[in-house]
Amino acid sequence: EEETIAFKFEPQEVAAFGSTVVAEGCGLGALWVHAWTVEPEGVITQVREYFNTSLTVARVGADSPASSSDDHDRSTHCLPVWQSRLHRRARKSLPGLVLAI
Repeated sequence: EEETIAFKFEPQEVAAFGSTVVAEGCGLGALWVHAWTVEPEGVITQVREYFNTSLTVARVGADSPASSSDDHDRSTHCLPVWQSRLHRRARKSLPGLVLAI
């Protein structure tokens, strides 16, 4: 008879950035990050799961347009607002990923 081990969702860290919520934890030999988008009414509209990945959440925005309306006169910046920490526990190199919000 095969024994089934259940995955327990026990976040070690939870953070929110506007409508995006991020939770990070570990279990069963895996590090995980879950990210979900929540509407103002509290409805979850999107869920992402990342396993054994170092995740950085970055806010992307455009600077104010210059006096000209040409696209080349505008710049876009990417500001990191959160980075997973549990990947440091891994005894191996993990891929990195940026989640743009």
